[in-house]
Amino acid sequence: MSKQESFAFAAGGERKGSKAGKGSKTPKKSARKTPSRTAAPKPAAKRDAGSGSKPKKAPAAKGRKKAAAPRTRATAKDMATKQRDISVSEFFAKNRHLLGFDNPSKALLTTVKEGVDNSLDACEEAGIVPDIRVEIRQLDETRFVVAIEDNGPGIVKAQVPKIFGRLLYGSKFHRLRQSRGQQGIGISAAGMYGLLTTGKPVRITTRTGVKKPAHFFELVIDTKSNEPRVKKDEEVEWDKSHGTRVEIEMEGGYRGGQHSVEAYIRQISLANPHARLEYLPPNPEKTNGAILHDRVTDELPPETAEIKPHPYGVELGVLMQMFRDTKSRNVKGCLQHDFSRVSARTATEICNRAKVQPSRRPSEVTRDEAERIHKSIQATKIMAPPTDCIAPIGEELIERALRQEVEADFYAAVTRRPTVYRGNPFLIEVGLAYGGKLPADESVTAFRFANRVPLQYQQGGCAITKAVTGTDWKSYQMQQPRGSMPVGPMLLMVHIASVWVPFTSESKEAIAHYPEIIKEIRLGLQECGRRVATHIRKRRREADEEKKRAYIEKYIPQVAVGLQAILGFADKERDKVVTNLTDVLERSRRM
Repeated sequence: MSKQESFAFAAGGERKGSKAGKGSKTPKKSARKTPSRTAAPKPAAKRDAGSGSKPKKAPAAKGRKKAAAPRTRATAKDMATKQRDISVSEFFAKNRHLLGFDNPSKALLTTVKEGVDNSLDACEEAGIVPDIRVEIRQLDETRFVVAIEDNGPGIVKAQVPKIFGRLLYGSKFHRLRQSRGQQGIGISAAGMYGLLTTGKPVRITTRTGVKKPAHFFELVIDTKSNEPRVKKDEEVEWDKSHGTRVEIEMEGGYRGGQHSVEAYIRQISLANPHARLEYLPPNPEKTNGAILHDRVTDELPPETAEIKPHPYGVELGVLMQMFRDTKSRNVKGCLQHDFSRVSARTATEICNRAKVQPSRRPSEVTRDEAERIHKSIQATKIMAPPTDCIAPIGEELIERALRQEVEADFYAAVTRRPTVYRGNPFLIEVGLAYGGKLPADESVTAFRFANRVPLQYQQGGCAITKAVTGTDWKSYQMQQPRGSMPVGPMLLMVHIASVWVPFTSESKEAIAHYPEIIKEIRLGLQECGRRVATHIRKRRREADEEKKRAYIEKYIPQVAVGLQAILGFADKERDKVVTNLTDVLERSRRM
């Protein structure tokens, strides 16, 4: 081998070795083998490796994607330009399931519910015995017109667009007083749903008095600004002296069963025995016209008073805000006048315990001082809040309403004494119907009510259901699978009345699991359970007595006939034996 060939071979071997040393999986050649003198031609890239020129790129394989260009990231300035306010209407338009409009049949029922709630509240607040008519007209397979008409006080013309065309607008949110509505969302959300599904405006006719003209409106909601847009505003002729009629065209689904509009109207008549409810279904030929639920009483529920917040239910942040907003000149005056059940003596005791001067200006109270006052409130004995802010249905009216709606053998009703959760007064009422034509081999039917409004959905997540299933109904002569509803011919009605019902969602379908509420419901159920157990045991005793009496009447004459045949009695003596034996057995049976 020449020197030139030896040098070329050595250089090539060194390059190969360096590649193998970098992790190449090519095994090294054995030292015993002598390389061929005629070297194989090297690839172009390898031949050029020793020269100063750059190697040429190999052609890309077919089907291989080119590398993606790096994405341009947004800067803080770019992100700032995209920020904007979100109106509450826009939010609920995209999340309408939160308000109970997540499917067509539920949306139809929710619309009826919100309209009837508003009508009942308006009539009661004005001192008018409610007459309410609900109409559902079917335009095609999935499109309906829902109309709710009442004899209430009517609505002032300037307020109509705001009430029906703006979410979170109402008079009930900021006051502690029992009412069906709380948030100012319901009827305006129903109108928004109708607009989204059909594009049709809400139609309102209202009149405030005989000498006042009736006004007709057509309006829609601008979801981006949460503002009403009035399409039509005109005076019309209307035969009602006062009242309101609302019509909403919407996509919906009409069905029967437990969650039907008809079942809802029936339930609301139970909780509102003072109201007359007329319902015209989309198929009136099947019901022979309108379905009427007449009122049980002409007497309105007792008028409720608005109360101030109780100190026990106020959180630290709210307390600090109240100190900033109060019109009182000192902390003592704020505690005394802005809260319920706080006397001058109690306010002084709270301040002394918190080591804060009673004369200190509320706006100057620091966070640490506010926290000490908050802890002092919890440590001070304060009277429970007043209960004239809630209006129960009453045991007598519950029983009368049940007798009118349900055919049963036994009825019971219990109204518990008012109590408190988080500083909010509430009370529990329980009604019960047993026997009669109620199905004996099915689970008990439970009607849930909050401030006289039926709760239709989310039964499993409600505190009322938890209290019913957590009660030991076996001790009250009922069958009950473990952790389930009792089984038997019974209908339960549970009502919570409060200044602020703790619903689990904006759709107001279930009550939160507060221990104080569950305890009160269970106590009411137990009291009704003891009454129905007494009735069941009495009926069983009567059935046993009837069976024994039947045995006496059946077998004593046969015994007398046998004695007559053995002893040769006359018929007169045989009859005397029957009378004597019957008398003896009856007396022993009663003992």
